[in-house]
Amino acid sequence: MAASTMPHHLALLLLLLASPAATRLASAACASEKFPAGRAYATCEDLPKLGASLHWTYDASKNSLSVAFVAAPAAPGGWVAWGLNPTGEGMAGTQALVALAGSGSASPTVRTYNITGYVPLGKASTPLDFPATDLAADAAGSGGKIRVYGKLQLRKGMKAVNQVWQVGASATGGAPDKHAFQADNLNAKSKLVLAGKAAAEAPSPSPAPEAGGPATSSGGGAGSDSGAASSIAPSKLPNAAVAAAGVSAPALLVLALVGFLATV
Repeated sequence: MAASTMPHHLALLLLLLASPAATRLASAACASEKFPAGRAYATCEDLPKLGASLHWTYDASKNSLSVAFVAAPAAPGGWVAWGLNPTGEGMAGTQALVALAGSGSASPTVRTYNITGYVPLGKASTPLDFPATDLAADAAGSGGKIRVYGKLQLRKGMKAVNQVWQVGASATGGAPDKHAFQADNLNAKSKLVLAGKAAAEAPSPSPAPEAGGPATSSGGGAGSDSGAASSIAPSKLPNAAVAAAGVSAPALLVLALVGFLATV
């Protein structure tokens, strides 16, 4: 290739790598999650701490929020938790769903906790300010992840609310033990936008369901000792786009580079 055409091809390569599509692919790990038959969610978000993700569908006409929270406990036999805090940005005030890892092949146990202060949580669930139904949990396969499901009845007109999440290493007597207080634990929080400009973007349907389903429970977890909440936009990449691409974001970069080198 003539040297004069090199800048043109290089510019095309840089445009590809910096394109919105490439950026969305790089940030849409949650879009590859495959749920059991009968479970699908309109939107997913890769949460910024603890390797967690949230999948949800918000029905504004019914003020209901269906969620699937995915994370790995801090150690085998630990627990994962996600919740909404309508009154603050930390653990106190959180309406939490908690899934405790099952023993052996047993399914995780789900409990609910209305966390009113910084005190140990008990074995028994406590009622939430947001009535919770359809509670269930299952093991997510590789990486030891647990998925906890639920539907919350929110207050009318709610457009955004603080969310917190957490992972713990152990449970004693059926109650979650205290979690670590590292930076990621303390900053496991953000603002969940349910309606408005950020929520009006095209949603991402969940991938094709996998066989089987989670065990249900009437029980759920612990919140997060969080600081000020930060607002982050959800990752809303249609799974069809991911499937059509058939490759991850890093693979796209490699393919683009190979294509570029083949033309020089």
